[in-house]
Amino acid sequence: MRRFPAFDPPEYVDWRPDPELVAAYPVAWERHEERRAVVEGLGREAELALYRGMLRTRLHDVMLKRWVRQGVISKAWLGTGEEATTVGPVHALDRSVDVVAPMVRNAGACSEMGMPVAAMLRGYLGTYDAPSKGRDGHVGDMEHRVLQPISNIGAIPPVTAGMALSFRLRGEPRVALTWVGDGSVKSGPTHEAFNLAAVLRLPVIFIIQNNQIALGTLVQQHHLPGGFGDVHVAYGCDGWSFDGNNVLDAYAATKLAADRCRRGEGPVILAAETFRMGGHATHDEQDARRLIPPEVYAHWGKRDPVGLYEAYLEARGTSAAELERIEEEVTAEVDRAASEALASRESNMPPPASAVEDVYAG
Repeated sequence: MRRFPAFDPPEYVDWRPDPELVAAYPVAWERHEERRAVVEGLGREAELALYRGMLRTRLHDVMLKRWVRQGVISKAWLGTGEEATTVGPVHALDRSVDVVAPMVRNAGACSEMGMPVAAMLRGYLGTYDAPSKGRDGHVGDMEHRVLQPISNIGAIPPVTAGMALSFRLRGEPRVALTWVGDGSVKSGPTHEAFNLAAVLRLPVIFIIQNNQIALGTLVQQHHLPGGFGDVHVAYGCDGWSFDGNNVLDAYAATKLAADRCRRGEGPVILAAETFRMGGHATHDEQDARRLIPPEVYAHWGKRDPVGLYEAYLEARGTSAAELERIEEEVTAEVDRAASEALASRESNMPPPASAVEDVYAG
């Protein structure tokens, strides 16, 4: 894909696939018999849809970063480097009935659940035709089965468990999925959600998204075990890990979890190892570079999830021309979305009277 020196992390600007990493890419799922079967059952269109989804997610973030540099918005929360951890799991669901509850940097979940990119960008601009009618920069839309992110750390898992409980009580074969940051695992509400879901065998998937840092605290400073792959053991439920920078491994691991939930064998706690190639938000990128050693950025920079998947597809016979065509289509989609959102900012900001709309009094 095209690289943007003004917006991409330095490690991505002159990115070239590492032959060893490309050769090892399929190993992530081939060593698991069930995952291998899931990946082998994917058709070509489904494989390319995953590519479109990661491109859309990356370019959405590039647009937000461009807006920050242009002064359109003050800051943005980006998921650069974590696209596979978001897109793979969403595609593994039944997107016509299942529900997702993303964190703010899982924005790709919104578009992959069917939300228009223009609606996502309007959320940042606070327009009246944004999903929240300009009330909140956290983007979601329950019409597309996407719960808006919640700022309070650890607050989303209990709500997601509650949605899964409603599915169980109604006898609906649906699944709820949410992501939990490595720092949020330490919060009381997250523990309560894990425990309740396990005790009631709820159809919910929790993905612990370990991106190596919680705001400004490195994971080794707040978590003693080497990883999060055994968290599920404490709750007596199923769980396993996947490569958070490998979209096919993420897809297969989540597909197996969703199938278990639909059979009444949930919940499943998954652990994804990935990395945030920037700051907590655009305002503190230099702080992140100061806190995290350069060799960590170099390690994860070689593992760009979009680039590695691109190299995998080419090795499997997809032509560079076809990938370029897909990129052109997605780029045009995001550019149109940005133009629509900016037009809304000029003509459709919330009227003062809307401040009392949809407000619930106790």
